[in-house]
Amino acid sequence: MATIHKNLSTYDKNTIPNAKDFRFGIVVSEWNENITQGLLKGAKETLLENGVEEDNIVVWDVPGTFELTFGSKHMLQTQDVDAVIAIGSVIQGETKHFDFVCSGAAQGIKDLNVHGDVPVIFCVLTDNNMQQAIDRSGGKHGNKGTEAAVAAIKMATLSKY
Repeated sequence: MATIHKNLSTYDKNTIPNAKDFRFGIVVSEWNENITQGLLKGAKETLLENGVEEDNIVVWDVPGTFELTFGSKHMLQTQDVDAVIAIGSVIQGETKHFDFVCSGAAQGIKDLNVHGDVPVIFCVLTDNNMQQAIDRSGGKHGNKGTEAAVAAIKMATLSKY
């Protein structure tokens, strides 16, 4: 049986609110940079396509996925943004390090959402191998950065109600 590969990042632009009046922060892990830069590209292109001005996108780098929580928190405290996208990539290795980093990042981003007033979007790939990460950062399964940007626009709009 042949496997059908679907681009999961396709969206109808007509269903996305215009984001011209919003300012977005993006915090990007430097670890697995070839993957995270692809995710960043997808996120930025999607924000721009939906009305965000280039000057209203603030991008910060952090060393790794575990540091996304602090980077996002600091951005929320120091930048006037309507949403933050936290971009990272963790690829399964031979140790439990993968589990701790993934769990810590997910918990940290969740905590920022629970305790804050500005949405933080979890755009962290947690893949079993490099090919899976490539496929989801601009490859055959689309770009999770695109999906995160759409979520950020929708959540920024929701938080204005």
